[in-house]
Amino acid sequence: MSNFLTLPKLLILKLIRFYQKTLSPDHGPFSLIHPWPGACKFRPTCSEYAYQAIDKYGIIKGLLKAIWRILRCNPWSHGGWDEP
Repeated sequence: MSNFLTLPKLLILKLIRFYQKTLSPDHGPFSLIHPWPGACKFRPTCSEYAYQAIDKYGIIKGLLKAIWRILRCNPWSHGGWDEP
C-alpha cells in the first residue's frame, strides 16, 4: 500500500524537476538569458521550495505550502530565505 501512495508523490516531484530543467528562469536554460541572476526573490526558489515541501510533508500539505508560498510572491513582498 505504501508504494501506491508514493507513486503520485514521485510523479509530482519528477514534474517539478522537469519544469526546473526546461522552463524555470532560475534553473533551466532561460537562466542564461535572464537579465539578472535569479528571478525569484525568495531562497530557495519557489519550485525548489515546492519540491522540498512535497518531499517532506507529502502531497496535500506540501502542495498547500507551495501554493501559499507562490501567493506570497508579489511586488510588495520582501522575499528572503524561507524554508519549507
